[in-house]
Amino acid sequence: MRQINSLKIAEHIRSQFQLDWEGIHGPAHWARVRAIGLELTNSTGADPIVVELFAWFHDARRFNDSYDPEHGSRGAALAAELCGELFTATDVQMALLEEACCGHSNGHLQADVTVQTCWDSDRLDLARVGIIPDPSKLCTEAARSPLLLKRAMERSERWSRWSWDRL
Repeated sequence: MRQINSLKIAEHIRSQFQLDWEGIHGPAHWARVRAIGLELTNSTGADPIVVELFAWFHDARRFNDSYDPEHGSRGAALAAELCGELFTATDVQMALLEEACCGHSNGHLQADVTVQTCWDSDRLDLARVGIIPDPSKLCTEAARSPLLLKRAMERSERWSRWSWDRL
């Protein structure tokens, strides 16, 4: 089995996702978080398996698009349910994924570099909701790179313009 079966993960998440599939916390966001996160791993040395799994699961069990403080832990629980079925991960990777999912909305900066990379990848997509990522709230030096910040903002803004144009 391939380490991560992205198609099966997407199908499973879609079958139970409670928000607008094309909304601000849906798969377009996850794809940008994945792209940014995997790019960051080249500089941070973070575990790319955890970073990719974080992109899929961190918002997968949101109940709404605003205040939902337990959504990260629900996403981590979903990942734990699917581990071994739709992807493989070690106990260490699962512990890092759980920490990343559970803490991604809390504004923390201190953690293992893999967890930091996950958090940065999510924060670098804030322009999709009109928020410019604040470098002082990013965990890694790589995420604070002006070039990476610019690319992440442009990617988010392209989606935001496309999304608003569809209304």
